[in-house]
Amino acid sequence: MTAPTPRPAGPAPARPRIVVVGFGPVAARFVDELRPAAAAGALELAVIGEEELPAYNRVLVADLGVGRTTLASMALADPAELAADGIRILTGARAARVDRSRRTVRLADGTGLAYDRLVLATGARAVVPNLTGLNPDPLHPVLPPGVTALRDTHDAARLASAVGGRRRIVVLGGGVLGLEAALAASEEGATVTVVHHGDRPLGRAIDRAGGATLAAALRRQGIRVAGNARSTGLETGPDGAFRALLLEDGSAIDGDLLVLACGARPRTELAEGAGLAVGTGVLVDEGLRALHTEHVFAIGDCAQPGEQAPSGLIAPGWRQADWLAARFRSELLGEPAPAPLGPERAPVILLKARGVNLAVAGEVGTDPWDAFLLENIAGESGPPPLQVSLWSDPEHGAHVKMATRAGVLVGFVALGMPRAAAELTLLFESGAELPADRSVILRLDGPEAALAGGPSAPGGTDPEATLCRCAGVSRGQVQDAVGAGYSTVEDVARRTRAGTGCGGCRDGVREIIEAHFAGAAA
Repeated sequence: MTAPTPRPAGPAPARPRIVVVGFGPVAARFVDELRPAAAAGALELAVIGEEELPAYNRVLVADLGVGRTTLASMALADPAELAADGIRILTGARAARVDRSRRTVRLADGTGLAYDRLVLATGARAVVPNLTGLNPDPLHPVLPPGVTALRDTHDAARLASAVGGRRRIVVLGGGVLGLEAALAASEEGATVTVVHHGDRPLGRAIDRAGGATLAAALRRQGIRVAGNARSTGLETGPDGAFRALLLEDGSAIDGDLLVLACGARPRTELAEGAGLAVGTGVLVDEGLRALHTEHVFAIGDCAQPGEQAPSGLIAPGWRQADWLAARFRSELLGEPAPAPLGPERAPVILLKARGVNLAVAGEVGTDPWDAFLLENIAGESGPPPLQVSLWSDPEHGAHVKMATRAGVLVGFVALGMPRAAAELTLLFESGAELPADRSVILRLDGPEAALAGGPSAPGGTDPEATLCRCAGVSRGQVQDAVGAGYSTVEDVARRTRAGTGCGGCRDGVREIIEAHFAGAAA
């Protein structure tokens, strides 16, 4: 057998250069998942962040503003640790232009970063409504003093000042972000008014009766709710600061701080300037690659896979980050390729505050007798009919609706019933059938269940059940971390990522910690 002829030595193949534009929660997750490849020297990774601060959890900005969390607890990345793995972090830097022909990102200071693969994680910006007194340019909004949008730590500081001074706060918008900020500020002593356009808060997500019950629950918490109110402009004082929100009917709602909670819009201007296809967000294929490109990808709030509009929720963005990083690791390190990234399920919307607990998802607009009439009209043809069960107690702020097809839960509302909400969330996300006796769900919040005790987190005591839906952390993983000595919610979050998303699972994490150490002390 002839020995192979040795090849002449030459330079090692260049490592692929990956540049990430954006350093929010989704980008931080993507970078964290690529750290093994960076540490192994399989790639060069650079991250461009417009804020001076490294990545933090924006979902908790309102909690920061009312003093319920700290910036350290919200941190999602440690630049020193990333640098130790060879990752270059540029904070306080703005990507001004993408030159696709030269595969270069040009920064606002004129410098450039060359890339082999570009990942856009530019996120979303707050929607600034077209009101008299506000700059209508969505890319360069100029908010007068006393107006904030709760997107970053500067906004949190404005909220903190108003709450600390027990000022009058006007929240414009009846979505989850606005309601959570309103509830938190009211609980901390501020005078709060929520103004929304529709006939009920969370109008796009919740049914009419549930929305009315929610509005009543907000009022019981001391919040003034102004529904069916169309705002037209701002009234400002001699110093140019906000003084009142003007309404279409000629009335005005006085305040010291206006919180804009009118939704968010994907940041696509960089992609548009580069000639990428853009719809609601940057259009990407099933592999998260920007359409008609080879080297550009998009993840998170700025990405639009197929017909799916960006959800604005953190969990889908994290799943995209995990998947794309796994795909890159597969190509660079030889790891198994990830399974195809399937479409997202309808999200579960959570609203948790002292005195108000709400979970809502899926098909909830049909009422019981409407469903009965539709079934009779449709007959035996078509898909399985929608069946709706409803129980409501507006006086005590409780409302539960369950919509099923062939027994499988396809939509639900659970307000003021935390244990029912946890169970329905689990059943909805697993695609499971409801018990034939729907009252079993209601009894979870009854006196017998309360006396029996036990955790109210989704999945009960099942260690395989998902506790943190945002980060995909099971109850068992949290129990293992607590058993290893992680004794605070923040420690468990650093160990498992549980609680680093919307924060809805933090009470469940706390219950596990308390149960473990109570048992150890017994």
